Amino acid sequence: MDPFGYFYNPNIHPFMEYKRRLDTVKDFSLRAGLEVRYRDGYDLDEFLARVAGRGSLRCEQCYRMRLDAAGAAARELGFTVYTTSLLYSKYQKHDLIKGIAEEMASDHGIEFYYEDFRRGWREGIMESKAMGLYRQQYCGCIYSERDRYWKAGERDTKGKGTVR
Repeated sequence: MDPFGYFYNPNIHPFMEYKRRLDTVKDFSLRAGLEVRYRDGYDLDEFLARVAGRGSLRCEQCYRMRLDAAGAAARELGFTVYTTSLLYSKYQKHDLIKGIAEEMASDHGIEFYYEDFRRGWREGIMESKAMGLYRQQYCGCIYSERDRYWKAGERDTKGKGTVR
């Protein structure tokens, strides 16, 4: 397979984090000779409207939004198969991603290629560090940013306040 990249991340917050990740993909794609299609726009409002109040189901909505866009782009570009870099992360929900991606592929008349890319996770970290690439510390959404800094023990039982 000859890979082709697609960048669409409406979930990333704050905007400067989005910009930093976008710039990193651009830098990497130039170094690696990877062609990438970038979806214009920072669709944070649409993302928040889809995930607000969904609790643990917010990841499903995020996956749907992004995998639908990737499937549509793959079809538009004439590809017959697509996959996702979400499958590289040991923190993502692979079964959920696979199910949604297959649904989106069917909707767009293409196939979804599943592979558990996590087996290269450690090597990828070492290689990206050696290249001096920015490595994000959370998935990107406002909720994961919150959870990165706000430990569970600091929240009350409903997750709406701080226990002092």
